[in-house]
Amino acid sequence: MTATKQVIVIGAGIIGASIAWHLARAGAQVTVIADSAAGGIATPNSFAWINASWGNPEPYFRLRTRAMAEWTRLAQDLPGLPLSWCGGLCWDLPAAELETYAAQHSAWGYGIERVDRAGAARIEPSLVEPPDFALHVAEEGVAEPVAATKVLLADAQRHGAKIIASTVTALVQTDGRITGVDTSHGLMAADEVVIAAGVGSPDLAATAGISLPIETPPGLIVHSRPYQKLLNGLVLGERLHMRQTAEGRIIAGSDFGDADPGMDGEATAHELFAALQASLRDSDGLELDFHTVGYRPTPIDGFPIIGRAEGMDGLYIAVMHSGITLAPAVGLFSAREILDGERDPLLAPYGLGRFAQ
Repeated sequence: MTATKQVIVIGAGIIGASIAWHLARAGAQVTVIADSAAGGIATPNSFAWINASWGNPEPYFRLRTRAMAEWTRLAQDLPGLPLSWCGGLCWDLPAAELETYAAQHSAWGYGIERVDRAGAARIEPSLVEPPDFALHVAEEGVAEPVAATKVLLADAQRHGAKIIASTVTALVQTDGRITGVDTSHGLMAADEVVIAAGVGSPDLAATAGISLPIETPPGLIVHSRPYQKLLNGLVLGERLHMRQTAEGRIIAGSDFGDADPGMDGEATAHELFAALQASLRDSDGLELDFHTVGYRPTPIDGFPIIGRAEGMDGLYIAVMHSGITLAPAVGLFSAREILDGERDPLLAPYGLGRFAQ
């Protein structure tokens, strides 16, 4: 490793913060450039579920479970990290599909427990209508997204990282290599540039002639005012996913990827909140505070883009949905690859080059 390698990280969401923290801890000279507050755009609007749940092929499951383990390691290094392994109760699939998911993921080592109606009621006693059959994974959890990002960035600064509020307008190329960035405050040089700018990543990459095939579907989440404790963990029911935050807010989306706000986000938010309130006992005093609409940076095949851009030295790209789950592993693996040239085998399927085939 070159301990004095100068790296610019574009983006201050959870992925950029994790990469910056791991790089700074490893001895690199790190500058984080962002045109938004800590947390970026997508991170503050995340449901923040840490999981390796249904719908994952085994290689992606292995990356996600490694990331879950890395959250535990990260919490040991950063005692103030707002992380809770609260468990997840899921019945957001038809019963036969739930069974298929349980059998497959249990065989892979995921800690799934099958529960009946009484078991679901014991786990979440505030549910008005507990499901007849659900799956409980005690090892799933949440990280309060903006607070976790701030902890990472603050500790990166303690290790010498600089954080600059500016807009990156273009990548700078010299002899076929990325050598820095042009910003609203002028040119900045670096040995390596990391694009971790979420939905802004494709426009940045395009300034170097690189195409990032990314979609940005919207996701609506409703946030209650802080309230008495009603939920013990994650609740992933039919068309209603909810949890209670560390400050007592109940937040909810309508599906695995949050809710599409439709043509009238305000009306959709009120409908969703009404469904949330109707699903919980002792919720008469629960009030809607606000709703958020986040745009999730999702590569078109659904899987992360993590790695160097082929044919363009000096540029590393880290763009994905499920940034909350993946952040600690992506930070660790990216730092190793940037500084040591060591690519973790778990990242093998997720290079940008797969889209050229």
